[in-house]
Amino acid sequence: MSMHADEISLAGADEKVQRQEIQLACFKVGLELYALDIMKIKEIIRPQKLTAIPKAPSFIEGVINLRGAVIPVADMRKRFDQPISKENRKNRIVVCSLAGKIIGLLVDEVTEVKRFSRQEIAPAPQFIKGPNADYFLGVARRDDDLIMLIDLEKVLSTDEKIELQKLSHE
Repeated sequence: MSMHADEISLAGADEKVQRQEIQLACFKVGLELYALDIMKIKEIIRPQKLTAIPKAPSFIEGVINLRGAVIPVADMRKRFDQPISKENRKNRIVVCSLAGKIIGLLVDEVTEVKRFSRQEIAPAPQFIKGPNADYFLGVARRDDDLIMLIDLEKVLSTDEKIELQKLSHE
C-alpha cells in the first residue's frame, strides 16, 4: 500500500513539473522584445482614437472607450525611454489588469504567444540597476533573441499608480 502511495506522490510531482510552463505574449517596443504573462492580459486590440486628458500623468497617452469602459493608455516607448515613432499598422494596445485597474499598454507590435519552461527564464541581469531595473522579472531566450519579461506591477511606481487611480475616479 505504501508503494502505491509513493507512485501517487511521484505522479503528483510530474504534474507539478508540467505546470512549470508559462505562456508569454511577446511584443516589440522599439527594436527590443519584451513579454508579459498572458494571465495578466485581458485582451489585445488595435489602437483606437485616444482622447487626451489635461493634467494626466506624463506616461498616459490618453484614454480609449472600450465597450463603454474608459481605459487609460500608457505608451511603453515613453516608459522605456525609446524614441517615439509614428503609429504603424502593427501597433497594438495590450489591455491588462494592474493594481486592480484596467490599463492599456501601447506597444509597437505583438509578435507571438510562446510557452517557456521556468528553467528557460533566467533572472534579470545583475548589471541592470536603478529604478528601471525593477521592471523586469527575468530574461527568456528565443533562438538568438533575448526577451525581457516585464513585471507589470512594477512598470508603474507607487506614485504613478495613485495618479492612475485618481484618473479613473475623475
